[in-house]
Amino acid sequence: MSNPDNDDDKPLTPEQQKLVAKVRWLMLLSGLATFLGIAVVVGIVGYRVFRTEGSVAPAEMTALLPKGAKVVSTAVTEDRIAVTVEVGGMIEVRTFDVRTLKPAGRLRFATEP
Repeated sequence: MSNPDNDDDKPLTPEQQKLVAKVRWLMLLSGLATFLGIAVVVGIVGYRVFRTEGSVAPAEMTALLPKGAKVVSTAVTEDRIAVTVEVGGMIEVRTFDVRTLKPAGRLRFATEP
């Protein structure tokens, strides 16, 4: 049965139409902001996941030092391991890549004659 006093059947006044249009516009902006926020978070997470070089299996390595050489100190940074070695009275710093443990460089120190 249809009720003649039902508010849904009455046309909206111009003020009510403006209010409904404003609410729709605010809902659209809110939905857009939510979508943009989710897209930014997913983008950052994806960037960080794919930017990493992948996990490298733990490596094991034996670095051979000359006979009589002595390890003086070691230091670790984000991507390098530095080992200070005394070889025959001279100091030398050997660096290795943290992920692969491959030699990255060697720095020798000598006194001036």
